[in-house]
Amino acid sequence: MSRLIKTEAEIARMREASHIVAECLNYVETLIRPGVTPMELNSAVDRFITERGAYPAFKGYRVKRQTFQYAACVSVNNAVVHGIPSREPLREGDIVSVDCGAEKDGWFGDGAWTFAVGAIAPATQKLMDVTRESLLLGVARARVGGRLFDISEAIQDYCEMHGYGVVRELVGHGIGKHLHEDPQVPNYIPSPKEGFTNLELLEGMTFAIEPMINMGTEKVRTAKDKWTVLTADGKPSAHFEHTVVVRRGGGEILTK
Repeated sequence: MSRLIKTEAEIARMREASHIVAECLNYVETLIRPGVTPMELNSAVDRFITERGAYPAFKGYRVKRQTFQYAACVSVNNAVVHGIPSREPLREGDIVSVDCGAEKDGWFGDGAWTFAVGAIAPATQKLMDVTRESLLLGVARARVGGRLFDISEAIQDYCEMHGYGVVRELVGHGIGKHLHEDPQVPNYIPSPKEGFTNLELLEGMTFAIEPMINMGTEKVRTAKDKWTVLTADGKPSAHFEHTVVVRRGGGEILTK
């Protein structure tokens, strides 16, 4: 259990990496417009993180025999997460989620944001707003003495109240010396047979909380590239993520 808890000195190192991620996403927002390509956004992320003395944590990340070659996941419209950056220009009315991580001096930060490309449909804007708010509700429940599924409950209840699908196949995670650590942090309350652990939340635990919320069904499928996760019904999806420390008054956001 102690490995899940970081010292204040370790959290300070994570804060450095997380701050780079937050600044990077702020910079990406200034680039979002019709005509820019996901590959251009990826290159901007790669350059931004590297110039600040960190390493783009996603670049070279391995899952079994697959290696991710890019600094950012860039997921457009019905792509939920893990989008391979393409050279197809973004169009007015699209939404695009940019997910990136930074490793600095052996410690990690991870964050994601969904951006509107020009003017978007009101229904799509609402999806983004609800997903972003659900993240903050989850962060508020990352408090000492609570349970991990308190975070899950806050996200699920708020999003389902608005009629959205909460993705089951993909979840948040612990973070620290590795990009992905225990525990897994679901965005819904899982059944006992799913094998998640409803940990007691202790001061200094660090999580990447990341609701992935679909306008329609919660069901997803994987594209032919074997990375990009798409909504099963083709409707839009939004994704927001913060790296968070469990504190007595609620989660402290490191990727602010």
